Amino acid sequence: MIDSRLILLHPNDNILICARHLTARTEVMIDGKLTVLKRDIDIGHKIARSAIQLGEKIIKYGVPIGSASADIQAGDHVHTHNLVSDYIPAHDRRRPSQPALRVFPHDTD
Repeated sequence: MIDSRLILLHPNDNILICARHLTARTEVMIDGKLTVLKRDIDIGHKIARSAIQLGEKIIKYGVPIGSASADIQAGDHVHTHNLVSDYIPAHDRRRPSQPALRVFPHDTD
């Protein structure tokens, strides 16, 4: 069972989406386990559905969207402070674990 204030987009996802702003110390049900949020989490932001280890893929919509840049506990906020894209440069210019996909404009010659 997952709390109605959280959205599971795909059964393989290891993150959930907040359907509304949740404040620190709010209790939420994640897969039948009561979890207390450590910090405020804004609507539309991600929280970990389960523990995610450093380097493990973050799965949203059933596909990887990046890798954990730190260990993440169930119920933790998942955002740029602990997630790095494997596909595009990060907002804070951290380097992803692998080189970003580079897209070059077509030659005009």
